[in-house]
Amino acid sequence: MSIEVSQSQASNTLVDRDPYLSELLNQFQGLIFEEVPQPETFAWLQQVRDRAANFVRHSTIPTTREEEWRFTDLSSLQQVKFNVEIRGFWSIKFDITRLTLPEAVDSRLVFVNGVFAPDLSSVADLPEGIWVEDLAEFPLEYRSRLQNYYSVQEQGTQEVFTALNTAAFTNASVVWVGKNVVVETPIHLLFLSISGNSPILSQPRSLVVAESGSSVTLIEDYLYQPTNIEDPDQIELGEVVHFTNAVTEIWIEENAQVNHTRIQRDSAEAFHIGKTSVSQARDSRYTSHAINLGAKLSRHNLEILQTGEQTETTLNGLTMISGKQLSDTHSALALNYPHGTSDQLHKCIVGDRAHAVFNGKVFVPKSAQLTNAAQLNRNLLLSSKARVDTKPQLEITADNVKCAHGATVSQLEDDEIFYLQSRGIDENDARKLLVNAFAAEVINKIPIPSLREILLNIVNNLKSISPDS
Repeated sequence: MSIEVSQSQASNTLVDRDPYLSELLNQFQGLIFEEVPQPETFAWLQQVRDRAANFVRHSTIPTTREEEWRFTDLSSLQQVKFNVEIRGFWSIKFDITRLTLPEAVDSRLVFVNGVFAPDLSSVADLPEGIWVEDLAEFPLEYRSRLQNYYSVQEQGTQEVFTALNTAAFTNASVVWVGKNVVVETPIHLLFLSISGNSPILSQPRSLVVAESGSSVTLIEDYLYQPTNIEDPDQIELGEVVHFTNAVTEIWIEENAQVNHTRIQRDSAEAFHIGKTSVSQARDSRYTSHAINLGAKLSRHNLEILQTGEQTETTLNGLTMISGKQLSDTHSALALNYPHGTSDQLHKCIVGDRAHAVFNGKVFVPKSAQLTNAAQLNRNLLLSSKARVDTKPQLEITADNVKCAHGATVSQLEDDEIFYLQSRGIDENDARKLLVNAFAAEVINKIPIPSLREILLNIVNNLKSISPDS
């Protein structure tokens, strides 16, 4: 069912600047207050939600007149009426065998349209000292500590889609790694989107806390699932419209390590907006592999805040789009302390009439002496109609640093294709080999073998290899 909130139920004490946002917010608030029990141990959540809701009611959907959204037009999103569904999609009998990773068969949490699906989840293969739970099932003795981490990072808090998620979340995945615990098994957070009779908005939420001296590998996986259910008549099949608005907060304490792979492979008609917010304490190490493949329109905001000296940050990204897709990646890395190192490589493969956007910012203030930061955006256009807008940025006021940035935009080289053809390889296969090599530089850094194989197969099966296909 859908929650419909009458005008009398909505708050009239605040300025609702954007009716579209207010309608979505009212639906979610109806869900929270009428349908979802709230344990007393989470009473503090309501204050968090209220602050975020107040911000949403005073905000509007970003437009291309704003610098941060100059190349990403959200008008098509506003033309769709989304509903918040709470009926039991998660109780439908899925066969998710082909969606699970062999390395994480018993270390996964599954959410369907943002709602925890316990029957599809399994966390039996985890060592002592790590908790992987839905928020409502999190151990009582740790619940009071959660409020120290949810929505308290300053950077990026004033952003409307993050606030919309915060104003409404009830379900959330929580990964908590105890002090000095090293987790060899990767944790798979699988967020499935399915649609019913109308377009659905889901708002997945994740919190990761790696205590001092710990280490964990995390896979955050967004996937559209149109088939493979027990009663197909219940679900509208095919490429359908849905909207995923996801927020992930990662806290890495002193000398801890998080290896994080984020994969977005939503429906070709979907909208996907995601925020990843990372806090790095002294001597911590964070590695990100952000892979963007799906959605008609997608945006990923990646924000890293250094809170101590000698941090290591590695950001790898791959965007691979075709048709009329638009994929926008915005990253911001604030290096506020000395001896920090960062290395960012973001690649885009753009075919047909697709449009890729990259804006990467690295801030190195005077307090961040002896910083070593590198940033590179490389783009491969497979069609004369493909487009990329790239803007790598370094803002440096420290005087004893080693920093570099750059961007390239190119097409497949005729000489390279000719060389491969001279070795007996036909033109299409030659193009595939070159595209595969371009993508493999990022994919091969992912630490999960089965996931690498899946992604390389996607590259090999690209249909828009030929120019102007």
